[in-house]
Amino acid sequence: MSTIRPQEAVERALALSRADDCIVIADESTTANLRWAGNTLTTNGVTRSARLTVIALRRTGDGVAAGVVSRSAVGADGIEDLVRAAEADAAGNEAAEDAAPLVTDGPAATGWDDPPAETGIGVFAGVAPALGEAFAAAESAGNRLYGFANHVQTSTFLGSSAGLRLRHDQPTGLLELNAKGAGGSAWTGAGTRDFTDVDVPGLAAGLARRLGWGDRRVDLPAGRYETILPPSAVADLMIYLYWSAGAQDAADGRTVFSAPGGGTRVGEKLASLPVTLSSDPAAPGRECAPFVVAHASSREASVFDNGLPLGATDWIADGTLTSLAQTRHSAERTGLPLTPSIDNLSMTGPGGGASLDEMIARTERGLLLTCLWYIREVDPQSLLLTGLTRDGVYLVENGEVVGAVNNFRFNESPVDLLSRLAEVGGTVPTLPREWSDYFTRAAMPALRVADFNMSTVSQAS
Repeated sequence: MSTIRPQEAVERALALSRADDCIVIADESTTANLRWAGNTLTTNGVTRSARLTVIALRRTGDGVAAGVVSRSAVGADGIEDLVRAAEADAAGNEAAEDAAPLVTDGPAATGWDDPPAETGIGVFAGVAPALGEAFAAAESAGNRLYGFANHVQTSTFLGSSAGLRLRHDQPTGLLELNAKGAGGSAWTGAGTRDFTDVDVPGLAAGLARRLGWGDRRVDLPAGRYETILPPSAVADLMIYLYWSAGAQDAADGRTVFSAPGGGTRVGEKLASLPVTLSSDPAAPGRECAPFVVAHASSREASVFDNGLPLGATDWIADGTLTSLAQTRHSAERTGLPLTPSIDNLSMTGPGGGASLDEMIARTERGLLLTCLWYIREVDPQSLLLTGLTRDGVYLVENGEVVGAVNNFRFNESPVDLLSRLAEVGGTVPTLPREWSDYFTRAAMPALRVADFNMSTVSQAS
């Protein structure tokens, strides 16, 4: 197989196309990883991958049919076969309901001809020595550290027969650190673009503190508790809310964002406090693609929208639902502004907001969580979710953490939870625990929620 630069693959596929219109997306990635267990670095390595997607568009008597085929590691001699496969797919499909004219004036392309961005083990130059010091401290305290760091550089090249040429380089990094000792287990993590902002000593110190809280054990029954959710747990809940906020599903009466009798709940107040949930491709530290990249059509994305510019969007503003994720097709159906999905999410509350420690200090009695996992949807009409607490639930009394509590299964809707907010902390960058494989660019506050529903006691550790 002869190799080919991704830009050249895009141009060659477009030149070979016999379809009425064509969109080509080339993604090239390098991934560096570092792993450790029992206070010892274990493995590291670098991998490469490439994917080429061809979207063939065929005009029909009643619209435009689309055919989409993606393949990995396509060499120069495999491009024509891929193009023909996409055209054959289009020939067998009916007109697409989301058909729209191709985008012709996306953001200005920069660096189209430059080599794809790359990462390597050197990205961990500051992390590895700091981990060594953390291992030594954990060893002396009788604890063990486990975890991994991962960094991906993906360059995306998007071209179309309408003349569009766009490029985006996306760095995505994360570090997860788990501590185990006599005081149980504790987890923390961080999302990052380049690891220069990852404070390993600070993360390790936080874990040691939580293990210390676990020296005393308290068994509590299931029930509703005032609960402090740290930013990571908030991120997991709000990301699921965001993923569920598709305009087309809401307009069709399928989700919690559907209005009784038809339409959507846009314009309705959802939160008891003036919180804002927003996305912005230019958010510092959470920068993401400033244009739509759609490898396939779904109810929330359209291949016809490839290249549409993205801008800052409030999904919830001052507690009121203001936008839902839209394609051009769904925006025409709902009559709402065009607001495509964006690959980051932030939540802010009124004023600066207290720190997590300050929120603990003014808690009379309640639970402090570490993170959530195994989150699953129970009912889309209310967005009721179930899941488990993990790696530390703590009892707070009179402003102090007095011990570790057993784990629980919870049943909560993030939409209903917004209506019961008692306090919103300060917004900080955070890593979701459950969704870190898919979504790392988040900034969230800690939340104090009245009557958080711990439905049953869990034996999970």
